[in-house]
Amino acid sequence: MAKVTIIGATGQVGSYAAHAVSQFPHVQEMCLYGRPGNEQFLDGLAHDMMDSFAARGTNTRVTFGTHPKELRGSDIIVLTSGVPRHPDQTRLDLALENAKIVRHYAEQVGRMAPDSILLVVTNPVDIMTTVALKYSGMMPHRVFGLGTHLDSMRLKACLAEFFNVHVSEVHTRIIGEHGDTMVPMWSATTIGGIQIDNMIGNDKLPREEMIERVKNSGSYIIKAKGATVFGPGDAIATLIRTIVEDENRMLTVSTQIRREIFGHEGVCISVPARITRGGVFPIGVRLSIAETAMFGESVKVIKDMTEKVCAALDAELQQTE
Repeated sequence: MAKVTIIGATGQVGSYAAHAVSQFPHVQEMCLYGRPGNEQFLDGLAHDMMDSFAARGTNTRVTFGTHPKELRGSDIIVLTSGVPRHPDQTRLDLALENAKIVRHYAEQVGRMAPDSILLVVTNPVDIMTTVALKYSGMMPHRVFGLGTHLDSMRLKACLAEFFNVHVSEVHTRIIGEHGDTMVPMWSATTIGGIQIDNMIGNDKLPREEMIERVKNSGSYIIKAKGATVFGPGDAIATLIRTIVEDENRMLTVSTQIRREIFGHEGVCISVPARITRGGVFPIGVRLSIAETAMFGESVKVIKDMTEKVCAALDAELQQTE
């Protein structure tokens, strides 16, 4: 049985993820965690969820709080807190602002629940995963990010629509940055177990258009309805289920890579990984020549940005000491 804590439960993604995760039989306690001053909202959310549990027959305990002690005993902690990007804000500005939030909570997790598994959702997620790993002081296999897991699911939906098959027949993944330099692994994409290049009609597959659709999906949804909620929420829930039920599934998430596996190191970026109750473990794969080059460029982009953000955080800490 597991205790799952959602940091940022007052947000739309956090609250929906909490509700989605609570349906799993192995989740014994769902803890809703937020900033001081949000106690009334969290109390109302907890009562609303308990009403839902009564309706669907879920026997999950709901707790809430704003004090770091609430993190104790957590098996899995999901960090969703952060601010959205403003129209006139650069990605670096957003990264610096959210890095301060992630550092704050990562330090709390490192003190109160060092043996938990920390899932980072805050964007830019690859950079925030490194920040969380650095300031929590936790082992690399216990800190990972949502990364391109949702992007991979979006590409999966596009391919299922094109070939007119059930989504379960499509196996594909996107690696690299959760952003503009994401890398589709066409070499590892199959439809019903058949490599995509061997499918009749694959020459008409609009690959570039599909990847652009995946890249812009979040922005389109935000523009259309204000926020992405159900996609990220259920993507988070899938990862939590994989951990609590010890499924040993191979999914694509942001994790610290090692040179002996991917030829790069010192950065958190999305790669295939085995996910268990014990943590997240990157799996080495053979990429095509084109994919290798694209992945290297993606690593460079994320590494440069990560170094700038961590340097700024360290400088700020030195000034306050």
